[in-house]
Amino acid sequence: VTITNTGNSNVAISQINLIGAGYSMTGGGAPVTLSPSQTITLVVQFSPATAGAVSGSITIVSNATGSPATVSLSGTGVSPVQHSVALTWNASTSTVSGYNVYRSTVSGSGYTKINSSLVAVLTYTDSTVQSGTTYFYVTTAVDSSGNESVHSNEVSAAIP
Repeated sequence: VTITNTGNSNVAISQINLIGAGYSMTGGGAPVTLSPSQTITLVVQFSPATAGAVSGSITIVSNATGSPATVSLSGTGVSPVQHSVALTWNASTSTVSGYNVYRSTVSGSGYTKINSSLVAVLTYTDSTVQSGTTYFYVTTAVDSSGNESVHSNEVSAAIP
């Protein structure tokens, strides 16, 4: 929001108030005096805690004719999308007790096991991924003695 003094004399702004859940504002601290043609900019951000429509307003109190001036705000919060990665792999040619699934954000290294117990089937869904991140996955086969195979070929998943 840009506030401009379009008149011929100074305007003294004594208060700038923001009302509305989920809205925040930076810039344009009051009190401030604007000379003719001078501007200040208020940056308003909307980060709602819940889904749904939210209204708000900015009220600017000054010595200008028609004060206070009010700017209406409206926004709609949406529920975040929960992404997941569904992994499948081929069965080991050896007799195994199950599989471990490892994940990293760096290709080729830094893998961390993400399953809490051996996976007995040939699928695994990783529902702990975060938007804007690329993940790299490998699996291992584990025999009845707890011996783990080398990592499988790596696959990647880019989360939008």
